[in-house]
Amino acid sequence: MSIRHRNVGSFASIAWFLVLISFVASVLAAAELSSAKMRLAAPLQQTGVAEKGANRPQEGFVVTSDGVHLFYQVVGNGPETVVIPGRLFLIHTLRQLAQGRRLIFYDTRARGKSDAIHDAKRESIQDDVHDLEAVRQYFGAGKITPIGYSYMGLLVMLYTVAHAEHVERNVQLDPVPIQYDTKFPVGLSEDYAASLDPASAKKLDDLQKQGFDRSHPKEYCEMDWGVQRFALVGDPAHVDRLGVPKTGLCDFENEWPINLDPHFEASFTSIQAVSLTKADLAKISMPVLTVHGTKDRNAPYGGGREWAMRLPNARLLTIWNGAHQSFDEYPEIVIPAIDQFLNGSWPAAAARVTALAPNFQ
Repeated sequence: MSIRHRNVGSFASIAWFLVLISFVASVLAAAELSSAKMRLAAPLQQTGVAEKGANRPQEGFVVTSDGVHLFYQVVGNGPETVVIPGRLFLIHTLRQLAQGRRLIFYDTRARGKSDAIHDAKRESIQDDVHDLEAVRQYFGAGKITPIGYSYMGLLVMLYTVAHAEHVERNVQLDPVPIQYDTKFPVGLSEDYAASLDPASAKKLDDLQKQGFDRSHPKEYCEMDWGVQRFALVGDPAHVDRLGVPKTGLCDFENEWPINLDPHFEASFTSIQAVSLTKADLAKISMPVLTVHGTKDRNAPYGGGREWAMRLPNARLLTIWNGAHQSFDEYPEIVIPAIDQFLNGSWPAAAARVTALAPNFQ
């Protein structure tokens, strides 16, 4: 539209005025149409993300922001989404929870079939927290229930502190303590070394000193797993109940001690630096079920009791005589309890904890 000149007559002024009114009206109409489109597009875009997440392949890789490929497997297709890091150790037993749910199992970075890292600066518990959020986003889940085993029991709590709006409820399986190096009294902790065959443990130590773990990494891994797995059960007769069999674990190079030990060093160095405050714990206000074996030698039973005691809405399911993989050793107790919890009610055997010791509850 041209600019009005002063020497234009009155008729031209009226015409210009009418044109101006028409232009303003068309602009306002276009603006309203654009706004309506935006209002319509927002839910459609959100729906598109959710639909895309629901249609992901049953197995594959989630690529993180720093380029790490996390291997995942999906079991079930129900409306409730449960995200479970530690796929390698958990999928065998926990897949029983798939009825009415979508279970997303994945290997954390530098474990199982996920990418190796070999960089201590990118192998922290905080990296694991970011990865869990990447998995949630990839599958387009608004709310999830994370299940965390061992140090991943801490991982899911840290995730909840950072992303409470996305967490429906939480499950911990034999978790490490709130503060990793906490010492617990007799009766709330067990001796790891006492569970191993002394002669076999010494042979492993000797072979490692000779460099056998470096020259024959897979063979050494198989020997190591054959010895160490007895620490994961309370009763040695139950060792074949473990979801990871005597053979198969060492097919994954990430699980070879020569690779796994440096990863653990980096990861647990970062875990030792974690300090959850009362305010942090207060953010974990949704229901939390902590499952812990009384004979756990990797993560003391006292740690599970402390989680249940200090979280605002948690209960403890004690697995008598269970060790670090109590879910494998006593699935007939653990699986129905988790299933009931995921369905919205507390298992009858899950108790409130008001004291660490001396009374068991």
